[in-house]
Amino acid sequence: MSTKIPTSVYAEMTPNPATMKFVADRPIIEAGVAVEYLNKTEAKDSSVLAEMLFNFPFVTGVFITNNFVTITKNDSLSWDYINFELREFIRDYLMINEMAVQKLPKIKEATVSKKVKDIAASIDHSELSDDAKKIIGLLDEFVKPAVEGDGGAIDFRSYKDGIVTLLLRGSCSGCPSSIITLKDGIENLLKSQMPEVIEVVAEAG
Repeated sequence: MSTKIPTSVYAEMTPNPATMKFVADRPIIEAGVAVEYLNKTEAKDSSVLAEMLFNFPFVTGVFITNNFVTITKNDSLSWDYINFELREFIRDYLMINEMAVQKLPKIKEATVSKKVKDIAASIDHSELSDDAKKIIGLLDEFVKPAVEGDGGAIDFRSYKDGIVTLLLRGSCSGCPSSIITLKDGIENLLKSQMPEVIEVVAEAG
């Protein structure tokens, strides 16, 4: 008989009405890693928890990072009917499994590895300009903590000709208020620190 891992989980609303954030009282994925699955096939051989969550007919997306799981649903049922069931399901899984992700998807592995390499690379081998590194630093310090608090993630993609391109994931993806956050929040922040920034745009996830 396996020993259960003491774990509690609570549900938290996000700015995106289609998503709910389920927060555990301990880390459930490797530090600094975030993964998003848009269907059961993507989750296969990567996250048993995500794969099982897609068995619920209303689940359309699963985002996992730090100590929480953000679930995106369709319009077939309201959160009032499924919130408790999902919370208990996630808690029961985490009580017998330390991690929510067993193996990073190949595409996500390449993305994470490239990001780490780019940030840590020497001057001779870096693929990022100084401006791009400064943008990443500003995002990491001022933007990511708040976005993760809302159950999402914003990742740097590129900076060219004054245009900053970001990828929105988790609760940020498809959120009605994400464009306001992008323009009024992030764009204004970057422009105030870097006058050469012209615009911030979102890449389709």
